Amino acid sequence: MRGLFVTGTDTGVGKTRVAVTLIHALRARGLRVAAMKPVSAGSAPGELNGDVTALLRAANVDVDLRDVNPYALAEPVAPHIAAALAGVRIELDVIAEAYGRLAAAADVVVVEGAGGWRVPLNERDDMADLAQRLGLPVVLVVGLRLGGLNHALLTAESIARRQLPWAGWVGNHIDPAMARQAENIAALRARLPDPCLGVQRFLHEESASGAALQWLSLPE
Repeated sequence: MRGLFVTGTDTGVGKTRVAVTLIHALRARGLRVAAMKPVSAGSAPGELNGDVTALLRAANVDVDLRDVNPYALAEPVAPHIAAALAGVRIELDVIAEAYGRLAAAADVVVVEGAGGWRVPLNERDDMADLAQRLGLPVVLVVGLRLGGLNHALLTAESIARRQLPWAGWVGNHIDPAMARQAENIAALRARLPDPCLGVQRFLHEESASGAALQWLSLPE
């Protein structure tokens, strides 16, 4: 395994939390792990995006920030809109070249996408096109809330249609009031491809950064 591509059923479903946990799990195996957030949207001038900061803290390879986060966009909106507002165009070639440099410096690169699986990056390409360009096994983070089943199954179907390698899925409770949680998880287990790498309980934002990492398990 030279890398993983972490995507989600939507924005705000816990991709960064899962990516950080994956990095720690890989580091525990003695690997040199680099992190990458190809596109971030939402950061004050002169400050790092919060997701990028969390990934950098988790990784154990010293690399150029410009490779970790080639496109750091200010506006917290869809990437193609944020890029247009900044007067830039997100280029897959630029991201692929940055990924190549990270891969040369590390055993594994954990790449976290932005938004959901099909969020646009420019007038033609979307996040799924980027995942296909990198060719990495995909980890799908499923936001456990009403409507999440539909989003999860549609996303998994799209990943399979592109014939990308499947690394597994992670359920993340993002709605503490979600009804019939166990039944929803059972439906996902029955319908999504194996393996389920873990199911994360609901965590308030202030406690999430200190959460235990043992809930997620990687296959050997």
